[in-house]
Amino acid sequence: MATLEFIEYIPQRLAFSATEKPTWIAEPAQKRIRSLPMIYWADGSPWNEANHWAHERATGGDIKLKTIQDQMRHLHKFAEWLEHKDAPDWRHFPMNRADRVLVKWRGYLINCRDVLGILAPSTTTARMNACINFYRHCTAFGFISQDTPKWKVIPVVVRYHDTAGFKRTLARLTTDISIKTRVASKSTVEEGLLPITGVHMQQLLKFASLGASQELQLMLKLGFFTGARLQTICDLKIENIERAVPDPDEEGLWCIAVGPGSRPFVETKFGVAGTLRLPEALLLELKSYAYSVRRMKRQARASKNFKELLLLTTQGNPYERRDDGKRSSAVNSEMVSLRRNAVKSGLKFMANFRFHQTRATYGTLLMKTLLTLGNLQAALEFVRKAMFHKDVSTTMTYVKFIEQTKGKAEVANAYTQAFFQLAQSTIVKDE
Repeated sequence: MATLEFIEYIPQRLAFSATEKPTWIAEPAQKRIRSLPMIYWADGSPWNEANHWAHERATGGDIKLKTIQDQMRHLHKFAEWLEHKDAPDWRHFPMNRADRVLVKWRGYLINCRDVLGILAPSTTTARMNACINFYRHCTAFGFISQDTPKWKVIPVVVRYHDTAGFKRTLARLTTDISIKTRVASKSTVEEGLLPITGVHMQQLLKFASLGASQELQLMLKLGFFTGARLQTICDLKIENIERAVPDPDEEGLWCIAVGPGSRPFVETKFGVAGTLRLPEALLLELKSYAYSVRRMKRQARASKNFKELLLLTTQGNPYERRDDGKRSSAVNSEMVSLRRNAVKSGLKFMANFRFHQTRATYGTLLMKTLLTLGNLQAALEFVRKAMFHKDVSTTMTYVKFIEQTKGKAEVANAYTQAFFQLAQSTIVKDE
């Protein structure tokens, strides 16, 4: 079966000498790449075209290594499927559309999603997109002829909201083999997730204070009270906490710069720069933990690259996975235990709880509060910045969610009132 391996790529060049044979020597001017993904077939031979795709993107400097790793994981699944006895060659594109390799692969993915239920809709879409991008690379570099009938190009119009909140349209091209993501419900925010209620948030934090690690407790508080993504929380350094400044507009709030321009740098999705606003009590708790004996022991075990991270595992490693090719992270393991123990203790809402729901909860509560002021445009801009949204269209999902859930609440209240009236009238008649 095809394998996916992560290598340390060391750029080299041929050195020529009049007296000796040409030799390969390291090129000091070019940066080494740790954990560069490479795909190998079952017989041990490399998939040169796929590996060339990963190499070109990694050395180009404009794509994150984590993105390349994720897309190569999708392509690796494609390689595993190609090695099945009934699968065609990866360059098989006859005139009959049904026999083309990408059409068959598309059908296989849809079957895994709809029939077997082993692939999430978003994963299915991302897996197919990775393969389409790979074949575009192969066409550009001549690995496959441009005349090969791979797919049909279809123009589409995308509607979105600009940073000022106005509706815009954008023309783009897609293919007839792309798989559209199916959204189960539009009454969601933050990548299809739902916020939890304020009561449930308090119950969760109280339970975590009794049964979760101190590090996970701080992560949950940062998620609920700042809306920060997990990757940002796990990349916070002690110096970021020390550099916090009072919020100029609200007493009791403190600001921490993250993203491009922050010192030291803290990672954010899409490289969006902004400010985390957190309550003073939480800031003091973070500072107390930063210089505690518990954290000092973990710092002593950490490598030089990780010593300044605020949150470290018992072995001195980051909680979130880094560019080392590993899929799992320590925080995932702790969240699994937290969910299991919470459900056993009667917190049924924790059965499907995901850490990202802390962010959804923060954004929903923040938007609800601002909408009461009556200025939608100002509320959108404030929440967009607070949530580090790249596009205001993402922020608009909070407004739509609040409007929809408000309507549902009104219907539910009306139904409850009608039910009680019916029950009372029935009791009177029985008497």
